Amino acid sequence: MHLYAKKHLYDINQAMLRINELTADASFEDYENDWVKRYAVERSFSIIGEALMRLRKFDPALTEMITDFPEIIAFRNQLVHGYDDIDNQEVWHIIQNELPILSAEVRAMLADR
Repeated sequence: MHLYAKKHLYDINQAMLRINELTADASFEDYENDWVKRYAVERSFSIIGEALMRLRKFDPALTEMITDFPEIIAFRNQLVHGYDDIDNQEVWHIIQNELPILSAEVRAMLADR
């Protein structure tokens, strides 16, 4: 794997680790009522989406191996451009249900290459 691709996968992994650390012992109510936590999580999701956009330009085949990568990029765009319409329930759902899938895929790619 090219170093540039590995760097973006590493950035994605680091952002996911931050999200997991921020939300590990939190309930949805904790998340919703803590604006600092929400901002940090949203920023980390933005980094994930941006890194995927850059990876897609550099190595489309590798990016295709990531489940729902177009939706992840679209979520980044929603966070950045639709900042005034963020649904905390949707973000929490993604943290609980979608992030573990992405995490497993990215970790496998980093370990495999």
